[in-house]
Amino acid sequence: MSKRNWFVRSTIAIITLASVLLVTACEKKKAATGGAGTASGSAGVAAPPPAGGGGTPGVTATEIKIGQTMPYSGPASAYGVIGKTEAGFFKMINEKGGINGRKINLISLDDSYSPPKTVEQIRKLVESEGVAFIFNSLGTPSNTAIQNYLNEKKVPQLFVATGADKWADPTNHPWTMGWQPSYRTEAQIYARYLTEEKKDAKLCVLYQNDDFGKDYLTGLKEGLKDNYDKLVVKTASYEVSDPTIDSQVVSLQAAGCNALLTAATPKFAAQTIRKVFDIGWKPFHIMSNVAVSRTTVLQPAGLDKSMGLVTAGYILDPSCPSSNDNPGMQEYRAFMKQWLPELDPNDNSSVYAYGVSLTLAKVLTQCGSDLSRENIMKQAASLQHFTIPVSAPEIEINTSPTDFRPFAQMQLAKFDGTCLAPFGKVISSE
Repeated sequence: MSKRNWFVRSTIAIITLASVLLVTACEKKKAATGGAGTASGSAGVAAPPPAGGGGTPGVTATEIKIGQTMPYSGPASAYGVIGKTEAGFFKMINEKGGINGRKINLISLDDSYSPPKTVEQIRKLVESEGVAFIFNSLGTPSNTAIQNYLNEKKVPQLFVATGADKWADPTNHPWTMGWQPSYRTEAQIYARYLTEEKKDAKLCVLYQNDDFGKDYLTGLKEGLKDNYDKLVVKTASYEVSDPTIDSQVVSLQAAGCNALLTAATPKFAAQTIRKVFDIGWKPFHIMSNVAVSRTTVLQPAGLDKSMGLVTAGYILDPSCPSSNDNPGMQEYRAFMKQWLPELDPNDNSSVYAYGVSLTLAKVLTQCGSDLSRENIMKQAASLQHFTIPVSAPEIEINTSPTDFRPFAQMQLAKFDGTCLAPFGKVISSE
């Protein structure tokens, strides 16, 4: 059995044994207490108290209730496929017996990529639904709005769906952890490439005017150091409420740049690709990794207009012919075909969702019977040399109590008309 797909194929036997042990333990406790002390939750059965502390909200003997917010509507609705894919993943896991005998109940609510609505929905999940933790809620401004609340409540804000660097601050926010490479790390990698391979570059930067976009500027400054003012000719920002970014693109072209870094979400990324092409500008175009989905960005923009686009990746592109022979991608495609046939398996967002869901399953498996919130965070911060089957094998997940950045490696890729074909070596920001 290959190392890369050990998880999905070996979990069933472990789950079966764990289920028997857990049920036996619960029956013994029920007999000892006369059946009193049932935990709240939809299952309505007594949950064994976690070894690391008192009972955890949302955890029963048969269920782990988790919550998230997703932009199923609004300016970032293209990302809604992430939540749909994760729901399908946990449906698959549940059909196979759950994790350590408990099924995953994912409650995914729409927040329209609006921070005030995110706050409302997260409070509902924590205070009304009683979830154990928040998983993979999407958006930098959205997660920023709830970070302090969740940390004050000591509710894990786990594997947030944004690469802002602020999610890796265990000293001040010990209950928050990201998953994907940070935007600063990504920008540092672009800086290294430009310095080594594009020495004549005159760079323009288009960025979203929030922590998401500004992290790219910070990473560029850190990567370019004294060369930043020499290489970066002009920057321009946009607001998520803006209808288009046409004027920004025109102003950047007028600055005389021969390279462009676009730090945008899908809607504005597609607009940028189209506008750059339509005005006849041909810069060396770098696109943020979160906005290179073939389904939601490149096809709407036009595959011909997307030719030559460069990004840094950490998961494989399912559109590449080479992925057909990859065991991990074969596993992913089989999952999509059986559980989510209505979705496009070539959507990078679905591959992302599959990878982060596998990571959560690994964490919960490591937790065993101790599903205290403290132990959930402890196990999330104890991943070593963990690989997901939809990444290149040399790209690993590593965390520790002082390192909340699961990924620190990426590989550059260029859109060749069919897929984002990787090139060069795996690069670390360090």
